[in-house]
Amino acid sequence: MWQTRAGTMRTRDDNGHPLFAALYDRLGKTAERGWMGRRRSRLLAGAAGCVLEIGGGTGANLSHYREAGRVVVAEPDPFMREKLRRKLGTARVPVEVSEAGAEALPFPDESFDAVVSTLVLCTVPDQGAALEEIRRVLRPGGRLLFIEHVRAEGSLARAQDRILPVWRRLFAGCHPNRDTTRSIRGAGFGLRTLEPFLPPGPFAGLVPHVQGEAVAPPGR
Repeated sequence: MWQTRAGTMRTRDDNGHPLFAALYDRLGKTAERGWMGRRRSRLLAGAAGCVLEIGGGTGANLSHYREAGRVVVAEPDPFMREKLRRKLGTARVPVEVSEAGAEALPFPDESFDAVVSTLVLCTVPDQGAALEEIRRVLRPGGRLLFIEHVRAEGSLARAQDRILPVWRRLFAGCHPNRDTTRSIRGAGFGLRTLEPFLPPGPFAGLVPHVQGEAVAPPGR
């Protein structure tokens, strides 16, 4: 059931990551004021119609929506969701909150014009299932807008593989070594734009990113 701006749709119970949620905004403060905030704003500038955001975290994207008629933010982690709710007042568009995880979205087929994923597809337990669900809820020709960690190349990719066990524990299940661009193509999306980039910082080579837009196929 779709509820009001402050409403919540209950679909899943999750123990969550209380420490990561508590530190997330403080750890990302400088990036959000600089490069990451600018990228979010550019990514979401054209997000119009009915928009679904998966893994909304603490609500970093909320203030960047300008054109959307309605935004549904799905966030299964209760600790992240608590912080997200506190930021609903920063949104300039109507926002609803869902407890759904990306692998099991409680929405009808072809019900969204765009889906937004920012640093989420690296973290979901089942990336393939999440992309299939995104494709299902997008209307034909609907857009997947994303900023994601991706797999590096050569020795850096092997380094990502080695640090994965520790990295996952530190960063709430993040897999820095996923070939997410390939997975998006494999799920049937057509890539319209793709911009690889390295974030500022001493370990940038271990966390290459991409920003892009993919389009859902004409029919399922």
